[in-house]
Amino acid sequence: MGSPGWTFLTNHGHVLLCIARDPGIRLRDIAERVGITERAAQRIVADLIEAGYITRRRVGRRNSYQVHPEMPLRHPVEQAHSVGELFRLIEPPRNPAGRS
Repeated sequence: MGSPGWTFLTNHGHVLLCIARDPGIRLRDIAERVGITERAAQRIVADLIEAGYITRRRVGRRNSYQVHPEMPLRHPVEQAHSVGELFRLIEPPRNPAGRS
């Protein structure tokens, strides 16, 4: 199956989800998962940091990120909702017994 012509989330949303799933993820891995260049991933991470959606911390030679789920979504249509709500929608909590 090829790459879809369009998706419901932007590349910024995809990058944010990658970081939320793996706070120690490398830019190279973000770029590969999202399907963008490493330079584009770097710009998006910088945008997310500047806007307050994530913070970056140096851990040895690598970066670790922290997502701020309380931040509102940016578009006026969805501003009443938070990033955390988006995460819960896309990846609902797993049932400890393994049932959905």
